[in-house]
Amino acid sequence: MQPEPPAARRLLVVCHAPSPNTALLRDAVLRGARSPEVAGIEVVARPPLEAVPEDVLAAQAVILGTPENLGYMSGALKDFFDRIYYPCLDRTQGLPYALFVRAGHDGTGTRRAVEGIATGLRWNPVQAPLVLRGPFRDEFTERCEELGLLVAAGLEAGIF
Repeated sequence: MQPEPPAARRLLVVCHAPSPNTALLRDAVLRGARSPEVAGIEVVARPPLEAVPEDVLAAQAVILGTPENLGYMSGALKDFFDRIYYPCLDRTQGLPYALFVRAGHDGTGTRRAVEGIATGLRWNPVQAPLVLRGPFRDEFTERCEELGLLVAAGLEAGIF
């Protein structure tokens, strides 16, 4: 009897994309994560208001995306954290995650807020948050695509 192939590892992308520019960034992350260079990774995208604890529990890594809203994360991403925090607290310790922030200003408060909650969940950042500051530039989508590819490839390789 042949052994069953290993189950695909799941990468969950939770991004609030209320504007066309933020949607471009989310789509770039997904394009990178679904790159043909990476195999065996199931990429699941959920808006924060639709994501549920079971989505997080089924994932082996998470990419979070949010615009900067009044120096903080979007209300939708905060709602996501409020709903998944306790159901996931003791069951997702060590979960690798990455963050990208579309910041009209400096993104500092947004970054700190998300990092504080992720620290409480005991999730592990795979890299420093990607904070995309100032007027929208094409380079932002390139950096987001690289982020998606990095997380998917790291998950595929078993690095995290």
